[in-house]
Amino acid sequence: MGLPLALAALTALTGCGAGDGAVAERWVPFLHVPGVVDLAGPRGDGSLVVAAAGRLSVLSGTGALSPFARGPGGYSTTVGTEPYIAVAETSPAGTPCAFAAGAVFALEPRGNPGVIMIDARGHASRFADLPRDLMPNGIVFDDVGRFGRRLLVTASGHGAAKLFAIGCTGTVSVVTAHGPAVEGGITVAPASFGHFGGDVIAPSETSGRLFAFRPDGTTAMVAESGLPAGGDIGVESAEFVPPGFTGAGAAYLADRASRGAHPGTNHILKLSGAQLARAGARPGDLLVATEGGAQTILVRCAKSCTVRHIAKGPATTHGEGHIVFAASAG
Repeated sequence: MGLPLALAALTALTGCGAGDGAVAERWVPFLHVPGVVDLAGPRGDGSLVVAAAGRLSVLSGTGALSPFARGPGGYSTTVGTEPYIAVAETSPAGTPCAFAAGAVFALEPRGNPGVIMIDARGHASRFADLPRDLMPNGIVFDDVGRFGRRLLVTASGHGAAKLFAIGCTGTVSVVTAHGPAVEGGITVAPASFGHFGGDVIAPSETSGRLFAFRPDGTTAMVAESGLPAGGDIGVESAEFVPPGFTGAGAAYLADRASRGAHPGTNHILKLSGAQLARAGARPGDLLVATEGGAQTILVRCAKSCTVRHIAKGPATTHGEGHIVFAASAG
């Protein structure tokens, strides 16, 4: 692992505690979805893709949920796993090898680890294979370009994490061979995010830290979350406030029902744009939420990084996968 650069860069850590009564903003239940484990998008039409109970659905801008990829040759996976998903965006002109815009890529975490591609017609096919001794646990597209605009996947095994980059033909390359243990809603930092612009930002629920994975294979610590840490408790979900954010739209997070201290409710949770604006969020800021209780921090990095605790969810929340932003979902 690379040197923890952000140990020196982190200059403010305020209001970070699970019992912090001063945190005014709250994630609220938005839509009941049995087995919900992740969300991705928005797609070109503004809709979100929802992974739940081993299947996929599409959440429209009006809040309607409809089945996706359920026909012949469609998609399904084992219920109870964490098949996190990512949606391909339109590639910039001149990209040597482009992914099909709107295609969904889903982790296949057990038995035969790899990535499944679901095209716009709902047909699923095996896209890439990963080593059988690893557990894939994070997926995101490089929409900044420092990783060659490839699909990025983290996987755990043997006490460490690996970062893989996968090209549009399914060719798999190892970027980081021995990184810190991470999982969940990994994301890619915009160029404006200080020392970590263009890096993969990944949360570690066991340590409560945020890490950056770099194209040269090194890693660095971005920040201490200041939130409770541990399996099924610590930081799990992340996303950057999108360009042009003005307080409209909302952020969404999967709250999956499960066993344990944070049993979840099988809902998609919502944090409105107005709430985020009140909390001081602006484009390029990083939101990170814990698996237990959706305790949410805002991380801002320029020459240094600051961390503020801005929101929390119902105490029962079992947050999973990515945070996503959408202009409207009802």
